[in-house]
Amino acid sequence: MALSRKTKGLIIAALALACIGGGIWGWKLYEGRKPHGLVLYGNVDIRQVDLGFRVGGRIESVLVDEGDAVAEGQPLARLDADMLRQQRDQAAARLAGQKADLARLERGYRTEEVAQARAQVAAARAVAENAAINLHRVISMRQSNAISQKELDNARAADREAAARLRSSQDQLDMLLSGYREEEVLAQRAAVAAAEAELRRADIELADGVLHAPQKGVILTRAREAGAIVQPGQTVYTLTLTDPVWLRAYVDEPNLGKIKPGMAVRVAVDAAPGKTFPGTVGFISPTAEFTPKTVETREVRTALVYRLRVQAEDPENVMRQGMPVTIFVDAPAP
Repeated sequence: MALSRKTKGLIIAALALACIGGGIWGWKLYEGRKPHGLVLYGNVDIRQVDLGFRVGGRIESVLVDEGDAVAEGQPLARLDADMLRQQRDQAAARLAGQKADLARLERGYRTEEVAQARAQVAAARAVAENAAINLHRVISMRQSNAISQKELDNARAADREAAARLRSSQDQLDMLLSGYREEEVLAQRAAVAAAEAELRRADIELADGVLHAPQKGVILTRAREAGAIVQPGQTVYTLTLTDPVWLRAYVDEPNLGKIKPGMAVRVAVDAAPGKTFPGTVGFISPTAEFTPKTVETREVRTALVYRLRVQAEDPENVMRQGMPVTIFVDAPAP
């Protein structure tokens, strides 16, 4: 059945009104969903660290491979520890010897040494007394010309020698009774402290024979294999740090006042369409710079901007270093 011209006109008019209404509804829906705050562009910060042993040696084993996720403190590689262990044992032996010498000095001389010194003093005193008696006798005989002057001189020399030996023996006994000098004890205590420091260093070097992960991350590069000889500080692994995730973004000067440290933001990445991840504004640079080419936009191409850091949560592990991100800063409530 053919429709009349009037009926066709009414149908066309109804369709036109429906299209206009749908357009208005869609525009309102877009306006309702459109972000009303600030939108920033940036990238996931590249955070890497080169890992190496603090001591040199031969790598005994490598424990992780490229792409492996590692936890903080996890062992990554080990050196052959034979030489390090031997150095530690030598340091421990030197410390034991120095402590023994210190104990001897602090304890003083042995009783047997003191007794021997006393006996030497007694013998020297007896010799000195006998020499003095003999000198008096020789002097009397010389006065009566019973002996020659030479014999008198010999008696006087013997008396002086015996007295000197007595003084030397007495000084030796006094030294044994008073113990070692304070300077000797202090010097030996310093030697013990030096030996203890040497042992601590040997312990540290032995512990440094195992390379640990400083933070949580993913192994990006394994530069050395088992059996390789490495020098202190030579790179064995390159570790990509994944926790926390840092974002680098830039805000132009007119919008700088809208950003504050600690402010909550939402982060979107192309790898997770339709999703946003929570984040927090951290560091804001106090110095202006030109917009980096990696985040350059037409509107702020020649404007000065300020770098800021956002710490983001990534429970789904979708963010990769260098990945472009969009950061939404919601407008504060009126």
